[in-house]
Amino acid sequence: MFMTKSTRIFGANSVKAKRQKQSGRWEKNKLAHFLRLPLYFLMALLCILGSPVLAKVPNSINPLFKLPINSQTSLAIVTDPTSLLDQGKILYDTGNFAKAVEVLEQAVQAYRQDGESLPLAATLSNLSLAYQQLGAWNQAQQVITESLNLLKAQDKNQNLQIFAQALDIQGRLQLRTGHAEDALTTWQQTEEIYRQVDNQSGVVRSLINQAQAWRSQGFYPRAIKTLDRVSQTLKSQPDSREKTVSLRSLGDALLVVGDLKRSHQALEESLTTARNLQSTVDITASLFSLGNHARQEKNKATAIAYYQQTIAASPPPLIKVQAQLNLLSLLIEDQQWAKLQTLLPLIESQLNQLPPSRASIYALVNYSQSMTKVKTRVLQASSNIYYFKSGIHDSATLLASAIQKSRSLGDKRAEAYALKSLGSLYEKTGQWSEAQELTQKGLALAQSSNAPEITYALEWQLGRLLRVQKNINGAIAAYDAAVDTLQSIRRDLVVNKDVVNQDLQFNFRDSVEPIYRESVELLLKSQEGKSDQKILEKARQRIEELQLAELDDFFQEACLQGQKVPLDQVVDKDNPTAAILYPIILQNELQVIVKIPKHPLESYTTPISHTAVEELLVDLRKNLVNPTATKTVQKQAHQVYNWLLQPIESKLQKSGVDTLVFVLDGPLRNLPMAALYDGKQYLVEKYAIALSVGLQLLNPKPLVQQQLRALTAGLTQPPPGFSEFAPLLAIKSEFDGITKAGVSTTSLLDGDFKKKNLESQISGASFNIVHLATHGQFSSRLEDTFILDFDGQINVKDFDTLFRSQSKTIVELLVLSACQTAAGDSRATLGLAGAAVRAGARSTIASLWQIDDESTAMFVSAFYRELKSGKISKAEAVHRAQLQLLKHPNYKAPSFWSAYVLIGNWL
Repeated sequence: MFMTKSTRIFGANSVKAKRQKQSGRWEKNKLAHFLRLPLYFLMALLCILGSPVLAKVPNSINPLFKLPINSQTSLAIVTDPTSLLDQGKILYDTGNFAKAVEVLEQAVQAYRQDGESLPLAATLSNLSLAYQQLGAWNQAQQVITESLNLLKAQDKNQNLQIFAQALDIQGRLQLRTGHAEDALTTWQQTEEIYRQVDNQSGVVRSLINQAQAWRSQGFYPRAIKTLDRVSQTLKSQPDSREKTVSLRSLGDALLVVGDLKRSHQALEESLTTARNLQSTVDITASLFSLGNHARQEKNKATAIAYYQQTIAASPPPLIKVQAQLNLLSLLIEDQQWAKLQTLLPLIESQLNQLPPSRASIYALVNYSQSMTKVKTRVLQASSNIYYFKSGIHDSATLLASAIQKSRSLGDKRAEAYALKSLGSLYEKTGQWSEAQELTQKGLALAQSSNAPEITYALEWQLGRLLRVQKNINGAIAAYDAAVDTLQSIRRDLVVNKDVVNQDLQFNFRDSVEPIYRESVELLLKSQEGKSDQKILEKARQRIEELQLAELDDFFQEACLQGQKVPLDQVVDKDNPTAAILYPIILQNELQVIVKIPKHPLESYTTPISHTAVEELLVDLRKNLVNPTATKTVQKQAHQVYNWLLQPIESKLQKSGVDTLVFVLDGPLRNLPMAALYDGKQYLVEKYAIALSVGLQLLNPKPLVQQQLRALTAGLTQPPPGFSEFAPLLAIKSEFDGITKAGVSTTSLLDGDFKKKNLESQISGASFNIVHLATHGQFSSRLEDTFILDFDGQINVKDFDTLFRSQSKTIVELLVLSACQTAAGDSRATLGLAGAAVRAGARSTIASLWQIDDESTAMFVSAFYRELKSGKISKAEAVHRAQLQLLKHPNYKAPSFWSAYVLIGNWL
C-alpha cells in the first residue's frame, strides 16, 4: 500500500465527510480540496503452495496505491519526501524492489526530520510492502509495527483510513509468513474500519482477503460463501482488479471442494476480466488456475498448455516457478525426458531468486520431490547408481535449504513439512535412524502448530520406519496415531462443515487409504497363529473407518453420524440366521474376518497379491454383463468363492445361517456376491445376500411389520441432452406390478417426475418406500453420480435434502431400478454407497449395471409380491425375486439377475 503525503488528512476528512453525509451536509468540494491525488488500490497475487503435488495459488489483495505519475518523472535522487515516495512507487511497479527500498528509506528519514507522523507512518507501510517483496521479513515486521504504533498514537478520527490501509499490509505480511489466523483477525479489523468510514471498496477488499485467510486454514466452504457474496456485489460494477481476483479466488476454492463446473466458469470470467484490464499479473494467475483445473479434470494436454501460457506470459517469479513445477510433474508422468532437461535448469534459476516465504519453501520441497522422481526413473532406465545418488544428494541439499528458510521465518508448519520430506528421502535410501530422527522432529513441530494434514503423514512415516526396524509394537502405535489424526479431521468435518482439507481431498488414494491397509496388515501379522478377538475386532473396525473416510472424501463432509446398532448385536440377538463377512484386500494376501451368530470372530487368509486379486475381479466384472459368457463367469466366480467362502462353508451350514451380509472392500464392491459359484450352485441359490456400508445399522427394524406405501417415479424417455440413455418402455408395466402386489402407490411419471414434485411428495406424505425407475449413474466422482428426472439430472449430493424431508416418516426402502455403475470406473460403487447413505433410507436396492427392461419389471413385481406377504425380510424378498429370474428360461444368465444388490438394513 503506497501512501502519499496527501493521505495524512484523508482519514480525518473521510470521517468528517461521513458525519456530514449523515446530517445531510455532504460537501464534495471540500473533500476534493483536501485530496491532491486520487487513491486507488492495486491487488497483487499472493501465492501459497498448499500441496507438494498440485501447486495451489490462493490470492490476496496488496492494497497498493496507484499514483498518476508522469512517465517522464526523473528517478534521480531527490530530497523532497513526496517526490521520493512517487519515485519509490515507480520503482516498485517496475519490480525494482531493492532500489525501491533505498528510495523509501530516504523518504522515511526525510519525514522523520520533518516530524510529520502521518506521512511517516504511510511511508513506513510502503517500506514494509517493499521489504516483503524481498523476503526481508524481520525488517518488514519492524517498519509495519512502527507505522501502526505511530497511527495508534494519533487521533483515531484523523487516521482511521490510513490505519486500515496499514493493517491491510500487516495482514499480507502475516499470511505470507504462515500466520493465517492472525491475518484473518487483522483483515476483520480492516473490514470494520472501512464500514465505519463508509468505504465500500475497502470492505470488498477486506472480505476477499479474509477469504484467502480462511482458505489457507482449510475453511473452503466459508471462503466460498464470502467470495460468492463479493462476486454478486461486483457483478454489476465495471471490471476491476477486485473483480478478477475475487472470481479467481472463488474458482480456486470451488476446485478444492470438487465443484468443477462452477470453478471453471469463475476462472474463465476471471481471465476475461483480467484481459479486459490488460493486467499481466492477473492474466497469468488466471491461466495458472485454469491449468490446475484442467489437471484436476485429468485433462493433461490442456493443463500443460495453460502452464506453458502462464510461463510465456512473464508472470511474477513465484507464479512462474509454480507453473514450471506443475508442468514438470506432468512431464515426469509422461516420461518426456528431453523436455525435462530444458526445464530443470530454468526452475533452479527461478528458485534461487525467490525470497524466503512459505510459498517459496513449498516450491523448494516440490522441486526436490520431482527431482527424486526424475532420478529414480533414470535409475530404473539406466541402472546408473551414481547418477541416482547424486540426485538424492541434490534433493537433500534443497530440503536442507527449505528447513533453514522455515526456521528463519519462524514458520513451524513449513519446517515440519520440509522435515517430513527430508525424512522420506532418507527412508528411500535406507538411512533409517536419520530418517526417524528427522520424522520425530517434524512431528513435534506439526503437532505444536496444529497441522493435522502434516501430522498424520509424519505419524505414518514414523510407523513405516519403525516397522522396517522390526519395532512392531511401536509401528502399530504410530499407525494408530495416524488413524486417530485422520479421525480427528473427520470429527472436525462433523463439528464444522466449513473445514475441507485440500491435501486429503486431492490425494486420498495415495496418501490416506494405504495407512488403513498397512495398519490392518500390521495388526493381523502381530496375531498370526492366534485368534485374538481384540486384534480381529480392531482390524475390521479399521477397515470400516477406511470406508467411512472414503465416503467423507467423496462428499467432502462427514456422512455417517447418529445412533447406530452394531451388526454383531443384530445377528446375535435380532437375526441369528445371518452371518457377516469382512473381506480385506492387503498387499500380499486376502484376509477374511467372519462373524457367525453366537460365535466369536474368526479369520482365514489366502496368500495372493492385491494385483492378482484386482485383475481377476475386473475381468469377472466385465464378463458378468455378457449373457453369453456364463461358463467363463462360473470359472472366475468359483475362484472368488474359494477365497471368500470355501474355508467357512461347512460352519455356515452347521450354524443354520440363511443370510450373508458382506462388508466389502475395494474392487470387491463392484461385484454382486450373488453370482459367486461353488462349482455347482450360485451363492444366491443357497443364501439371501445383503451389503453393508459399515459395521453398524441405523435403528434396524423389519419393514414387514408396517403397511407398504410407495412413491413411484419414472421416465420412459430420457430428458433432452441425455440421448446416450435408452428409453425405458416397460416402466408402466413395472409400476403396474407394484400396484398388483398390493402396495399402495402414488406415481410421478414422465413430465410429472421433477425434482420439486418429488421433494414435495416425500415431505407431504408418509411414504416408507420410494421407487425410482429412471436412468442413473454411480461413479467415484461426485459430479458424475446422478439420476435423471424430466428436467435433467439430480446429483447424489442433493439426495440429502430430497429424501430427508420434514415428514416424520423415514424412507425405509429406496429402489433405483434402472441405474448403473460408470463404465471403466473401478471405484464406481463408491457412488452407489454414497447414494444409499445420502438418501438416509434404511435400505437401498439398486442395480450395478443396466438390465433388460422386461426382466427388470419381472424382478420388481416378484420382489414386491414377496415383500407384501409380510413374512420375510427384505434380503429374502430380493433373494426370491432373483431366483425367479434365474429359473426363467430367458434370464438364466447372471447378467440378468445378479446385478440387483441390497444395501443397508436387510431385516
